[in-house]
Amino acid sequence: MKKVILSLLAVCFTLTMNGQTALKKVYNEDINPIEQINQAIEKAKSEGKFVICQVGGNWCPWCLKFADFVTKDTTISKVIADNFEFIHVNYSPRKSQGEEKLAQGKALMKRLNNAGRFGYPVFVVLDEDGKILHIQDSSFLEEGEGYNQEKVLRFFKNWTPKAVKQ
Repeated sequence: MKKVILSLLAVCFTLTMNGQTALKKVYNEDINPIEQINQAIEKAKSEGKFVICQVGGNWCPWCLKFADFVTKDTTISKVIADNFEFIHVNYSPRKSQGEEKLAQGKALMKRLNNAGRFGYPVFVVLDEDGKILHIQDSSFLEEGEGYNQEKVLRFFKNWTPKAVKQ
């Protein structure tokens, strides 16, 4: 009887593990986030776009879920590609990262008007000059265990350069 139960548990475990796919890590933890933002602003300005910083980290499951969600949704990914320089800005407040990374994190939060107060991920919309236009709390875009396409699309469309400059 024990063998049967152990076999069933092993099968259930295997099926569960196969059903879960790891989300792709999208945050580059090795670059300076302020430099990353400055480069994105420069590129966005030359293309007539705005910048959206998705602030979070590979440690944040909701951050990775959002990245996966917008990549797979072709309607949303087109709106992003047409209007924004969309970057994943790593923020890691852990002391184990070292003093340099902690200093970069403090500078990042200062630059982005303490956007982390809304939780992670948090989205910061910057105009072509790097001015903060909007900080979006991601909880308003969620639905169940994921994100709501209509809410996410509305967020992006409301902050396109065309919508803002009308």
